[in-house]
Amino acid sequence: MEQKKKHNGFASGFGFILAAAGSAIGLGNLWSFPYKTSANGGAAFVILYVLCVLIIGVVTMVAELYIGKRAAANPITAYKKANKNLGWIGIFAIIIPLFIICYYSVLGGYTVKYSMNSFSGNAGIMTTFVGNIGEVILYTAIFMILAVIVVMAGIKGGIEKACKVLMPALFFILVALAVYSLCLGEGVSEGLNFYLNPDFSKIGFNEILAAMSQAFFSLSLGMGIMVSYGSYADKKINVGKSISMICIFDTLVALLAGLIIFPAVYHYKAVNADAAINLGGILLMFETLPYVFADMGAIGQIVSFFFFLMVAIAALTSVISLLEVVTQFVIQKFKIARKRAIVFVAIITFAVSIPIGISLGLVLNGNNSMLICGENWLDFFDKVTNTVLMPLGALGACVAIGWFLDKPKTFKQAVNPMQLHRALVEDGLQLGWFGKIFAVMVKYVTPLLILIVEVFGVKELLFTAQGFNLNGLGIVLTAYGLCIVCVIVYFIFFKNSQTGTNQDELKIAEKVEAVEEERKK
Repeated sequence: MEQKKKHNGFASGFGFILAAAGSAIGLGNLWSFPYKTSANGGAAFVILYVLCVLIIGVVTMVAELYIGKRAAANPITAYKKANKNLGWIGIFAIIIPLFIICYYSVLGGYTVKYSMNSFSGNAGIMTTFVGNIGEVILYTAIFMILAVIVVMAGIKGGIEKACKVLMPALFFILVALAVYSLCLGEGVSEGLNFYLNPDFSKIGFNEILAAMSQAFFSLSLGMGIMVSYGSYADKKINVGKSISMICIFDTLVALLAGLIIFPAVYHYKAVNADAAINLGGILLMFETLPYVFADMGAIGQIVSFFFFLMVAIAALTSVISLLEVVTQFVIQKFKIARKRAIVFVAIITFAVSIPIGISLGLVLNGNNSMLICGENWLDFFDKVTNTVLMPLGALGACVAIGWFLDKPKTFKQAVNPMQLHRALVEDGLQLGWFGKIFAVMVKYVTPLLILIVEVFGVKELLFTAQGFNLNGLGIVLTAYGLCIVCVIVYFIFFKNSQTGTNQDELKIAEKVEAVEEERKK
């Protein structure tokens, strides 16, 4: 019983897998993956994507999870324990989720609105809704409160329990909607052909790069979630098997999302020949699909409700994990109770979400008066984090494991991946037959591929069809400026100070419980 009190984390391996899968499964799986698949060779792109998950996703996730698991602490402390000079990577892993929460919660609010409004009809409401800033703030607040309630209850009592309910519910809704969509009749075969028919003649370097990028962003790599969740994982949890299950769940959700969206959209197009169809991003989710559901009649209202409920669940589990990364650090570094920490984080992120919601609403209604570097605030934050900072965070995890965890005595040992494999086994990372492959990948192959994602992502920001993009330069300079600030802050304020561990968090929780019990007496 005493041992259980000392373990401040997930109660079971299954709970950990569901929570980690929930963190990876998000809005990108449900609209980005189907669209990119259709735009980049269909089934051929899916094959490329799965390969990229294996060579980028699995390796990086193992690296991040193990960094957290071996340290049992927040990202800054975890990277410090790998090497004291690498703690600044942990600041990346906290800043990135902090930024993402600010805009993700706005989109999460959209999903809550559309789910609740399904029985009144969502077709044609987008421009009116996004332009009503009071309503946008209200639904953003509702979404944020739901996430805060879960995180406030802790790992076992909140995140794990919630994900054990939410993730099975998400999969059940996915499967049910996919079956329904496939049975719509006219247009379904055309939708499946558009989505799944492989055309390898369309596969070139750009498609390979798109698959690499999608694998990277779909699995939410480089944002500290797996470091944080890994720190709460029980020592008995098998790292390799857990990561495999997480990647399988994430990919399965993306594939099922395509089986829902494209048959339904093409059925709608078949019976409405003049209908305007937008297959990308926010417009697909919040403009095109509501018309598709409205065309289904009364049953469409039910389908719409469960579809947007499913999307809301995916968004919620993602924001829960992002909030936990930041909250964990605030608790452990500043020695404050979880409830106070999560309220502090929520107030900051919610305050920033307000101008993001205003800016996005203006742009969707054709008003470009509130932009940063030529982008609405949501796209600006998204490009700073997803395009520039996240690959750097993932690269840092691979470099930390591949080059700094082991302390070789000679140059020959330093460059030998088998030396790293032996060192990792001795350190406690047991991956079986995959161990040697992992050592080669994490030391050489995966960092190179992540660098390619970073370089070409930045290139797309800097160069467009019209030439050099000054707005893109502003985004890149902002992102790299943040990197420099993170490094400076770390070496001035954090390198030689205590940044806390999960044991500190446990002691704080025990003190809070003792005070509450004393009050009851």
